[in-house]
Amino acid sequence: MEERKDQEIVATQEGRLDRVLSALLGESRNQIARLIEAGEVRVDGQRVAKPSFKVQAGQRIGYRFLDAPKREEMPVDFDVEVLYEDEAILVLNKPAGVVVHPAPSVREPTLVDWLVRRGVSLSTLSGEERHGIVHRLDKETTGALVVAKSNAVHRRLAEELQSRRMGRYYLAVIDHPLREDVTVDAPIARNPKNRLKMAVVEGGRAARTDFLKLAEGENGTELIAARLHSGRTHQIRVHLASLGRHILGDRLYGYRGPARIPRVFLHAGLLYLSHPLTGERMEFRAPLFADMREYLTTQTRSSFDESTTLDALPGRFRDTFGPLERV
Repeated sequence: MEERKDQEIVATQEGRLDRVLSALLGESRNQIARLIEAGEVRVDGQRVAKPSFKVQAGQRIGYRFLDAPKREEMPVDFDVEVLYEDEAILVLNKPAGVVVHPAPSVREPTLVDWLVRRGVSLSTLSGEERHGIVHRLDKETTGALVVAKSNAVHRRLAEELQSRRMGRYYLAVIDHPLREDVTVDAPIARNPKNRLKMAVVEGGRAARTDFLKLAEGENGTELIAARLHSGRTHQIRVHLASLGRHILGDRLYGYRGPARIPRVFLHAGLLYLSHPLTGERMEFRAPLFADMREYLTTQTRSSFDESTTLDALPGRFRDTFGPLERV
C-alpha cells in the first residue's frame, strides 16, 4: 500500500477548490471532490467540505490521502498466468470462473485477492480499493488484462483507455453465423426487465462494436472477432443479442445450445497499449485456454491457427472498418 500522510501545496491560481487541486495533483476532479467531501482537505488550516469552495492564488491547501478499508483476505485456490511484468505493469491471462473485483454478493476469492497475495495493492486517493486494475473482464470471460503497479501508472493507463489508445481484440464462438462483417452502433443501458442484464436501450450510453467473420464451424457455429469503440458492460454480448446471435455458453443472453459448453466462449486474445513510462507501443497475445482451443481445433471447418489468427486481427479490422474511433 502506498504511504498516506498529511501534505500541503500552494495554489497557483484562483478558482474552485476541486478544479485547482485536481490540476496541481494530476488527479481526476471526481476523486478530488470525494476527498474534499470526506473532510480531508484544508485551506489555510481550515477544513473545507465543498468542492466548489473558491480558493485564491497563494493560499495553502492541505490534504491527506485515505487508505482503503481493510477487508477479510480470502484463501486463493487458483493461479493466473503472467504474460509480462516490469516495474510499472503486470499483464495477465485471466482464467474462466474468476471474478475480478470483490463485492458483497461474491463469496469466493477474486483476482484482487490473488493480486494482494502478490503484493500489488493500490487504492485511490479517496480510499477506494482498486488494486491497479484498469479494465475488467466478466467472470467467465478469459484473456488479457493489464494491472498498474502505482497510482501514477494507473492514471496514465486509464487515460489511454479513455482515448482508445489502449484496447483489446476479442475472439468469440457464436451459435449462428453473421451474414457479413458488421458494425453495431446502439446505446446500452441496464435492462429494465432484468437487472442482471444490459440491453440496447434508447437514451442509453453510446456504444459501438465491430464484428469480423473468421471461420465457420460445425452445427452452424462461427468464430468471430470483435473490436470495441467503447467500453460498456457486457457490450459484445448485448450487441450480438441485438443481431439475434449469442456466444456459446452465454445463457444469460439467450444461448440455448448443448449444455456441454462449459462457459461463455469469449476471449480477449490481444491487448495493445503504450507503456506508461517509456511510451513504447506494445502488444500482448493471451493464449486460449484448453476448452476453447479444443473446440476451435475440432469444430471449425478450416484449420484453426491461434497465433496466426491473433497476429492478423489489427490489420484485418483496419482494412475492413478503418481506424478505431472513440465513442
